[in-house]
Formats: sequence, C-alpha cells, structure tokens
Amino acid sequence: MSAPPRSSAALETRGFGFWDSPWSAQRAVAASRDFAELRCGPAGLFWTSFDPADSRTTLWHWREAGAQCLTPAGFSLRSRVYEYGGGAFCLVDGGVAFVNEADQQLYFQPLSGVPVALTRNGRCRYGDLWPSGRLVLAVEEEQGDHRLIAVALDDGQRQVLAEGADFYAAPRISPDGRTLAWIEWNRPAQPWTESRLCLRRLQDGAWGTVEIVAGGEGGESLQQPCFDAEGRLHCLSDRNGWWQPWRLHADGFLPLPARQADHASAPWQMGASNHLPEAGLRTWLENGQGYLAGPSGEPLASGYSRFRQLAADPRCYYCIAAGPESTSAVLAIDRASGAAQVLAGGGTGLPPEEISRPRPLRFAVGAGEWANAFFYPPCNGRYQAPEGQRPPLLVFCHGGPTSACQPVLDPRIQFWTQRGFAVADLDYRGSSGYGRAYRQRLAGGWGELDVDDAKALLRHLGELGWVDPARAFIRGSSAGGFTTLLALLGDTPFSGGASYYGVSDPLVLREKTHKFEADYLDWLIGDPERDAERYRQRSAVLRAREIAAPLIFFQGGLDAVVVPEQTASMVSALREAGQRVECHLYPEERHGFRQAANLAHALEAELEFYRGVISL
Repeated sequence: MSAPPRSSAALETRGFGFWDSPWSAQRAVAASRDFAELRCGPAGLFWTSFDPADSRTTLWHWREAGAQCLTPAGFSLRSRVYEYGGGAFCLVDGGVAFVNEADQQLYFQPLSGVPVALTRNGRCRYGDLWPSGRLVLAVEEEQGDHRLIAVALDDGQRQVLAEGADFYAAPRISPDGRTLAWIEWNRPAQPWTESRLCLRRLQDGAWGTVEIVAGGEGGESLQQPCFDAEGRLHCLSDRNGWWQPWRLHADGFLPLPARQADHASAPWQMGASNHLPEAGLRTWLENGQGYLAGPSGEPLASGYSRFRQLAADPRCYYCIAAGPESTSAVLAIDRASGAAQVLAGGGTGLPPEEISRPRPLRFAVGAGEWANAFFYPPCNGRYQAPEGQRPPLLVFCHGGPTSACQPVLDPRIQFWTQRGFAVADLDYRGSSGYGRAYRQRLAGGWGELDVDDAKALLRHLGELGWVDPARAFIRGSSAGGFTTLLALLGDTPFSGGASYYGVSDPLVLREKTHKFEADYLDWLIGDPERDAERYRQRSAVLRAREIAAPLIFFQGGLDAVVVPEQTASMVSALREAGQRVECHLYPEERHGFRQAANLAHALEAELEFYRGVISL
C-alpha cells in the first residue's frame, strides 16, 4: 500500500505503523496554517489567516504588489458568538471593521492606521459583520440574548435592528440601503434544521415591520442571503432537499436553475459565502467533493476539491480553496481565461510521491442505506512492510455531528500515512453535504447510527484487504469523540481510540453547554425524561466498565462547549474500572486546539499511544 518512488530493493523493511519520517508533528502543524474569511472591495482583496505558530488570526491586504499584514501586535481577528463565530471583519469606508479576539469588541482600523474601539461593552460579543455606508451591521450576543444591531463608524452609536428571536445571522443590506434581510431561528431548532428568512423595508426614514419571506411554516433551513446589483434578494434553501439558490420575485420565493446538490455546508459558523449572484459564481458538493463554477456552469479551478469565501471584481473571481495535493490557498481566477493564480498559501511541504491521496468510498450500512468516507493508504517512499502484512487503520470521526470531512490535503493526516497507518475519514449518516435527508438521518440516532457506520467502514475495508482489521483505532473530536467512546463499548472491533474534547455524558452536556447547542441533544437523542433509557445507553461515563479497549484523551481547560469536567469524569470512571487510560489537559485551549506546541504534542502522544497498543 506504500507506493514507493524507488525499487523495493532500496527500501527498508519495517512494520506498518512504525515507519519514521522527516514529516514531524511540528512540520505537520506548521503546514496547517489556514485562511478563514475573504472580502473584495475598491481598496483591493482582504483575507484573514490563522497561524498556529502564534495562535493569532491576522488580516492581510493584497494588491498587485503583493500582500501586507495589517494586524498589529496584540490583536487577533476572531468572533466567538455562538462559540463558533464567523464574520469577524468587513470592509468599510476608509478601512476595515473587525472583532478582536481577546475582548470580543468591534474595532475600526484605517488601512494605514491603528485600530480604534467602536464598542466597549464587556458583556457583549459580536460577529457576522456587514457594511452599510457609515454603519457596521452585526450580530450582538449579550449573556445569552441575541439581536441584530448597527454601529456607527463615526461615533460608535448603536441601533437595534431586530430582536426577539433566539438566534440571528447574516444581516445583509440592499444596494440602495432600503431593504434589510437576515436569517433567524428559535429554540429548539438548529440553523441546519429550521430557520427563517426575514426582511424589513425602510419607510419614511424608519424600518417597517418584519416580513418572513421563507421558512415561516417550518421544515426548511435557509442560509447566506444576499442581494444582487439589481437589489433582488437571493438565499440558499433546502426546501427541495438540497441547499440550492432561490430568489425573491414579485410572485414569491422561487428556485433558480441548480444542480441536485448542496451548495454549502452546514452553517456552524457565520459569514460564509458560497454563492455570488451578481458574478454568477457558486459552489456545490457531490459525494463529498467540492466544485466551483462561473456563469457558464463549467467547473473552475480544476485540481481543487473544497471552495469557500467567494468574492469577485471586474477582472477576477476570488476564493479560498484546497485540494488533494494542496493545502488551503487564496486563489484569483481570471474571469476571461479561467486561469487560476495562487495569491497565498497552497503547496504541500511534501514531494508529490509522498502524498497519500483520498479515495472516495460509498459502502452499505443497512437496508438500502449507504455511508461515505475517504480512504488514505500509507505512503512513505523509504519503507516497505513485511510481506503479507496489512496496515493498521485510524477511523477519523468528524465533529458536529452535523459537519463533514473534506477530501483535501490535511498535513496531519499525512503525519499518519507517513508512519504506515491507513486513515479512513468517515462521513457517517447525519453528515452535511449529501442533502437534507442524509443530514436529518441522525435525528434520534446519534450514538447508534454513527457508531454502526464506523464499524461498517472497518468491515468494508477489511473485506477489501486494504487494512488489518485486528489493528484498527477510532478517534474523533467533540461529537466525534462521543462516537469514539461509544464505538469502544463492549465487544468492539477497535483496538483502542482517542477522544479530543469528546462528549462522554450527554445529559451533563445538555445541562451545561452553551445556548446555541442547548437543545441539540433533544434532536440527536430525544427528550431526557421520555427517553431516559436511551440517554443511559448512550452515556459512556455510565458504562465505563464496558470499555476494555485502551483510550487516550485530550482536553482544553477553557472549553465552553464540552466542559473539562466531562473528560475528567470519564477518565476517573475508566481508572476506577482498572482500564488503560491516558489524559492530556491543555489549560489555555478552548474547543478546538490552536497553539502549535499543543497540537504537535497531541499528535506525538497519540502516535506513541497507538504504537504501544499494536506492539503488545
């Protein structure tokens, strides 16, 4: 499975899982630099870049002469509204407005100056910024209450635009400034299950009553409203089974021609841009693979398989893209020729022959049902395994659980394949990107269907002869950690696992997690009183004595989503049961590690843990 670049006689023979590589944990983490948001305006192109080296997200300004970092020391651009944030900056007259990570306040920064605070309310957090003349529109979060506001650039004066709903996102203004649109939803819904598209019109200098354009009858998820140059309102809706583009006409909210595919992922974060009506630009997903097309409908930027954050000017389309052989990059695509230019990022850090490329898999999981995954075989040109040996497997379970894996070059997956592990990145039933029915399939079934799919994936790969099913591990973060723990109960086919800030007690999570996900467990599992036995069966901490397989845990001390007590209770229960367990706590990390030293340490510790198991 190793695809060596030289003859087998020149290779060192060593067992799968014990190969060495110059692709160290430190290099893998350093190569995981990513881009978050991108905007284009008269002053040029702007994007935010996260670098694990300093754990900061900085703003960059690109013009023909190159890119320049605008963020001074002591600042980092990141919103934590709903904990997952998004929409951390927007372009305004004379500069940018942004959310500073440390204090979550709004700032204005001239292009050639220093940031100046627009808000000073420590009880509030802000996100999903959007410009409107000399105003900045934003979602404001105040101790669990949410509203839409406008903040004046000149004096910081604040105006409430909409309130009363539990959650808001995507405030957008028409080109003439007379129509405001947004997305809202109420508990117990999540934005990917049920939301509303609303608007208000400016009448005699005042905003009129709220109009519900779509979603008023429920059963529909809407996201990413935007206006085209003619002032027509567009939005993505899944009322026909897929997140597809729709437009508001005089005679109603009507669908536009589109592929039978999701044109965006689940809106965990605000500020996404996957369709640009005025430029005829849109993305879509087919079998987990991302595509980008312009007005002609023909795919652009071949070689890439994930596209985010669309923007355009008269000469170019812009986006953040990644592919099987390229990490995240900022692309400029010539509108006339279709030629793509990398403005920042990209590359691999590994020679092409050393990259393990994703192989799409679709496998049976039940009566007439299928699940999806991407398989990465071991790849290291210095080694071959002993004859007849098959590689150990790592099954990756993504978070969410309403999220998805991406078939792109992940430097940390390459860390594993370089060492002789096979990796299978699982999109279990409930993942996004495969239509509403697939996404909704996990309702009431979390902790069962996802676990069944992980086990079915292992069986499928074993039957293909691609892996050694007797040396298989399962690992995941957050919701993926929950799947990991339940997959190790009882007579498990897995030899061990790793939980990164994973859910171990769903009842405790329901009581202590933040408002955005406070009702999510009722949808994923059921009513805690009516379905009390279901919760007990899916509580790993209550069934810790049924876990015999070794486990390693990683937890952030400042996690507000899966609080540290969850992991501490699970580890304590396993130790009391006499099970083999290891735990690493990173006091300064939140939900999703960001510091390079911690990310590298976790990779190294996880590797040594698995090697200790398979060497027994």
